Amino acid sequence: MAMDAHEIERLIKEGIPDAKVSIRDLAGDGDHYAAEVVSASFKGKTRVQQHQMVYKALQGNMGGVLHALALQTSAPE
Repeated sequence: MAMDAHEIERLIKEGIPDAKVSIRDLAGDGDHYAAEVVSASFKGKTRVQQHQMVYKALQGNMGGVLHALALQTSAPE
């Protein structure tokens, strides 16, 4: 069963409350998404740490229900 964009956004915003999240379905199959996540909580963190925060917010769905997520993260300027 695929995960929809609204569910991905909801989980990320639950885990990172100040996040601004933009989700795009890359293949139209509900399995391959691109996400841009901007959060002040990313400030001072490496890109790997930022991505780990997003994966944690996805509560174990990455690699399972959510097959592929092209992720861009940043702190607001």
